[in-house]
Amino acid sequence: MLEFFSAGGWMMYPLLISSILAIGIIAERFWSLQNKRIAPPELITQIWQWLRFDQVDKQHIVALQNSSPLGQVLAAGLVSRNGSREITKENIEDIGRHVTLSLEKNLNTLGTIAAIAPLMGLLGTVIGMIKVFAVITTEGVGNPETLAGGISEALITTATGLLVAIPTLIFYRYFRGKVNHLVVDMEEQAMKLIEILHGDREFDPDEDAKS
Repeated sequence: MLEFFSAGGWMMYPLLISSILAIGIIAERFWSLQNKRIAPPELITQIWQWLRFDQVDKQHIVALQNSSPLGQVLAAGLVSRNGSREITKENIEDIGRHVTLSLEKNLNTLGTIAAIAPLMGLLGTVIGMIKVFAVITTEGVGNPETLAGGISEALITTATGLLVAIPTLIFYRYFRGKVNHLVVDMEEQAMKLIEILHGDREFDPDEDAKS
């Protein structure tokens, strides 16, 4: 393995760093973007019970904010529950934008790695081919070992760049879809809260659990 790494030349080092960074981001996003950590399904029922028994106070709201990203969004609605429907909706949307940005944490970095890894591999390929032509210019084609070294460097960096880029791109697309799904779910929960707060519907926990 070390021989393979050494044969790829110095471009293997940035590719190695990129792969380690990508693995770290993927592991962190898998942990952070779990449904139960982002949007616990029981929150809206819990809030309905607080409202029903007039238990909404500062302590409950702070606990809700600290519970999850969805909790932050719903807490924004509770804070402005005595205002108009428009004010409640604006507060929820404002917090929702910040929560969405937090869900997208490190995804741009992951996408950048997926984009530049093949380019780094291509750069390694160009460097390897330059070495090959330099050898041909100075020594001719009579030294196959030297020529093979440059060609090997070119091929190894290309393959490594693709090996880093392909899975990184797959996970980048997966996490983008995951974030979009979570955002839609939080929007639905936020709309339920708005309807409950402003009397547009009578909340039914059993019906909500089925949906």
